[in-house]
Amino acid sequence: MTDSPIKVLITDDNPIVRSALRAILSNEQDIVLVGEAGNGEQALDLARQTDPDVTLLDHRMPVADGLHVVSELSRYTSVLALTSDDSPRVIAAMLRGGAQGYLVHGHFDAPDLVRAVRAVAAGQGWLSPVAVPIATAALRKEDDDDRLERWRADLARRTGLTAREREILTLLGAGLTNGTIGQRLGLTEKTVKNHLSSVFAKIQVVSRTEAAVRWNTPS
Repeated sequence: MTDSPIKVLITDDNPIVRSALRAILSNEQDIVLVGEAGNGEQALDLARQTDPDVTLLDHRMPVADGLHVVSELSRYTSVLALTSDDSPRVIAAMLRGGAQGYLVHGHFDAPDLVRAVRAVAAGQGWLSPVAVPIATAALRKEDDDDRLERWRADLARRTGLTAREREILTLLGAGLTNGTIGQRLGLTEKTVKNHLSSVFAKIQVVSRTEAAVRWNTPS
């Protein structure tokens, strides 16, 4: 707990939610509310004006949603995402964008909210229990995806794969037939086969299966 009151900015497009949050937090002697915003742009303006210690940030809002402003908002305040969205993509994006905590509506009570605000104000992270496995899995998947993309880029650079050959190899690795690949890319099946012959030679494989494994398995 800080020596001076924790300044909190509430951001949610639903006035009923804002009212409920206000009622909970206004009862705490160590917390003072410095403003309320109905969208991301308003939150940015108020954060610059009021210098809050913690901003409660909804995801789904008009004008500018939470994902669009979390990075910029994190320059002025610690962000505690507070939303009904438990999508792994959204949780991961919010945390990567700079949010220090993530609470999911329906999975926390008033004392949890107060503890989360205090923790984030103190520079600690805070996640709803329901968000922990989702966030962990989502962040791990993004790390795996990043590693795969780096591997593919390096393999393409080392072997001289063209942009078109990379497209075809990616579709092959996803299990598509030559005919379907051709339809996706506006090529004849013969052209796809010719590209694959070049790909096989460059990455030193002799079959579609080997090519798919090489493209999809970082080493």
